[in-house]
Amino acid sequence: MLVQCPHCREIVAIDGLGRKPLNLPVKNVCDALQLYHSVGRAATAMGCSRGYIYKVIKEHDLSVKDFVTQKHE
Repeated sequence: MLVQCPHCREIVAIDGLGRKPLNLPVKNVCDALQLYHSVGRAATAMGCSRGYIYKVIKEHDLSVKDFVTQKHE
């Protein structure tokens, strides 16, 4: 990508903008959900966001409810 420097007005090539995407396998996400029974705790353990877990699950036509069960007391 070519951008103009705000200081010297010269055109500079920049590559690698943005964060590299996480590529966590869906199996790891499912295993973490089964282990922690919580999207938040699974995300913390895997070092990703809750939204990323929902995204991976949705991409594979799964539901979080398939892995997280509520305890009834």
